[in-house]
Amino acid sequence: MSSPTADWDRVGDRFYRKVQLYTAVFDQDLELENYVSAGAPYGGAIALYRDEERLHAYRASHATKSSIDIYSCAGKLIRRTNWDKGSIKGLGWSEDEQLLVVTEDGTVRCYYDLQGDFTQFTLGNGAEEHGVKACRFWSTGFVALLSNNHLVAVSRYDEPRPKLLATPPEGVVHSWTVLPPAYTLSRTVEVLLALDQTIYVVDASESEDRMLQNGPFTHTSVSPNGKFVALHTEDGKVWVISSDFQNKFSEYDSRAKTVPMDVQWCGNNSVVLAWEDEVHMVGPNGAASKHYYDGRVHLIPDIDGVRIISNDVCEFLQKVPDVTEEVFKLGSTSPASVLVDAIEQLEKKSPKADDDIQLIGPHLVEAVDGCVRAAGHEFSIYWQKQLLKAASFGKSVLDLYNSDDFVDMCETLRVLNAVRFYEIGLPVSYDQFVRLTPEKLVRRLVNRQEYLLALRVSEYLRLPTDGIYVHWASQKVRVSTDDEDAICRTIVAKLDGKRGISFEEIAKAAYDEGRGRLATELLNYEPRAGRQVPLLLSMEEDEIALDKAIESGDTDLVFFVLLKLKKKLPLSSFFRVVNTRPVATALVESSARAQDQELLKDLYYQDDRRLDGAGILVGESLGQRDGQAKLDKLKLAQKLLQDSKEHAVEAKTLDEAAKLMKMQAAMDRDLEETFTGLSVHETFFKLTRLGHHGRAKKVQGEFKLAEKTYVWLRLRALVAARNWGELEEVGRARKSSIGWPPYFNEVLAAGNTRLAATFIPKCTGLTVAERVEMWVKCGMVTKAGEEALRARDMAALEGLRGKATGSAATEIERMITQLKPRR
Repeated sequence: MSSPTADWDRVGDRFYRKVQLYTAVFDQDLELENYVSAGAPYGGAIALYRDEERLHAYRASHATKSSIDIYSCAGKLIRRTNWDKGSIKGLGWSEDEQLLVVTEDGTVRCYYDLQGDFTQFTLGNGAEEHGVKACRFWSTGFVALLSNNHLVAVSRYDEPRPKLLATPPEGVVHSWTVLPPAYTLSRTVEVLLALDQTIYVVDASESEDRMLQNGPFTHTSVSPNGKFVALHTEDGKVWVISSDFQNKFSEYDSRAKTVPMDVQWCGNNSVVLAWEDEVHMVGPNGAASKHYYDGRVHLIPDIDGVRIISNDVCEFLQKVPDVTEEVFKLGSTSPASVLVDAIEQLEKKSPKADDDIQLIGPHLVEAVDGCVRAAGHEFSIYWQKQLLKAASFGKSVLDLYNSDDFVDMCETLRVLNAVRFYEIGLPVSYDQFVRLTPEKLVRRLVNRQEYLLALRVSEYLRLPTDGIYVHWASQKVRVSTDDEDAICRTIVAKLDGKRGISFEEIAKAAYDEGRGRLATELLNYEPRAGRQVPLLLSMEEDEIALDKAIESGDTDLVFFVLLKLKKKLPLSSFFRVVNTRPVATALVESSARAQDQELLKDLYYQDDRRLDGAGILVGESLGQRDGQAKLDKLKLAQKLLQDSKEHAVEAKTLDEAAKLMKMQAAMDRDLEETFTGLSVHETFFKLTRLGHHGRAKKVQGEFKLAEKTYVWLRLRALVAARNWGELEEVGRARKSSIGWPPYFNEVLAAGNTRLAATFIPKCTGLTVAERVEMWVKCGMVTKAGEEALRARDMAALEGLRGKATGSAATEIERMITQLKPRR
């Protein structure tokens, strides 16, 4: 195996290496010089689009239609998207591997996966009128340069809100780039425009001239950490300055007669210049190395290096990581380097291995950690194994060592080696993997439809797998040519027993593909009604959605469906759906009772619930202040019930109520008293109390008051009116339907003992003791004694002895004496 330092170059005081990732990347027929390229970060996909400004030789074997071709870094075609939507002026990627395509008229398409699905928006702000000239992208947004030098920024792709930046000066823009918001003081994007001899910095509020004198600058590029800017002048020099334009760090003269095709950063410490077939890498202090190729090269920058793409090869140029340099640098005496030498001696069965271990004994933990970290930065599987063997050997000598980092690195390297394999083509470095995160790496595999590898990686790293299964199933319903029942069976069988599966997402994919019946069948396997119902509603499966909501027992969900249906359906159709479902009917009824009386009346009418509908009208009648309005509501209620034999009693009651209200209105008007709102009994009572006996008699006849009720009401009304004369006339009658004790009690309670006493003799149905007590209540003790004497009740007389005074006492004594037997 070749030395790990064989591909190292010393540039100044630092080492750089060029790692060959893949060979035979593109067909030789693919003329890269005629294509515009854009690469996704973190070893992602490469998009190629034929450069519209170049003339192309006609080839019968090539497609005549324009297309955007997406390749892996190994040259595997992932997707070919035909393009006929106008001239492309911007092609870039987000950090989530979403492809952004910007056309000349300001239309932006965001392809959120690698299968051609996209969302679209427009830039506005004069883009359609003036046209887009070019675009520059960063991880979460981009800036478009219009032909009038105006700049339009989009900071987010999920919620795009194009915003016009400050207006820069007029003139020819020689080059430009963007400084992402994360690296600016204002936390908004800043644009560096090379105009005339200087650089203008443009943000949302102002355009500021940085007063440079050595322009024009044909290329400008910002380092990944936003701290440095590389400027290329017309005379072939490269300046590296700070992003605040306060310090100049280095200058390099390429002595080239032509302007480079591209200038990019290699990590944060060197700049790469690319011509057709030549690459210069400029390190710190102006030191440089040169590389030559057989054909046109494209540069794809990343956070820790730059990918160099040609037809023949895909290489990764980066600064040698510090830990790798410590281990493999010629003449290194670091503990990790000695430990690697020890494992080589051990494999040779040389006793020198023990000498090496003894030499680094106090620093053995440091040596093990160094070997583990260096293994992560290696692309060569052989050297990964050697470094991990050295680490394993070192920790076997240690009494105590936490192996977590060692185990994690082994797992990470196994994953990285799997995704770097040429059939997958994701050459992710260790630093990129840490920044990308395992979850997003799995998402990239899923977008490439590498489901098996995605599952194995997720299970190996203990990540959830439900999203992978859902994506597979969604893709299955999109592209499968089997019949819908077979597709459903296949998906259900495959996903049976899998945790966290969302059949709602799969069903939505089926519905979007026009497979409504398949979507409905798949939704039957979705256990969460909250996920089922909204999709069923969007699929026009209204009754199924309502049934699912009712089965869930979630009243809020049922209300949600009912509100959607009420807005969507005619009222009659809405009630037809609801009336066959008692739970839905009850919820509509309870809600309408509190919020919408008209809806409640319509519900009762549709369901032929006449009594309930009449009840609402009666309630509305009671709430009216105007008498005529009250009467009208009652008549409507009566009309609702009059044709129903079942509710004849209620209809008659409402008829009588209407009559009463009409009579009361007349009384209010004629007698200047308020009768409205009183019951029949109260009306009769008030009329009698006021002396309107004729009207009271009419009320009695009209509403057929029972005899006893009539007598009771009349008695109380006469007593309340203190109409003693009328009561005396009543007392002359021979009998009363309610008896005479009520007359005695009511009159006595009113304080008229004289008149009350006239009713005592008529109370023949009472006992002697009761009549005696009545006389006593009237204050007529003598009369009480006479009552007892007639009954020859000595006990009653004896009881009256203590209550009598004056002449009454004498009379009582006489009566007692009269009753005593003679000797």
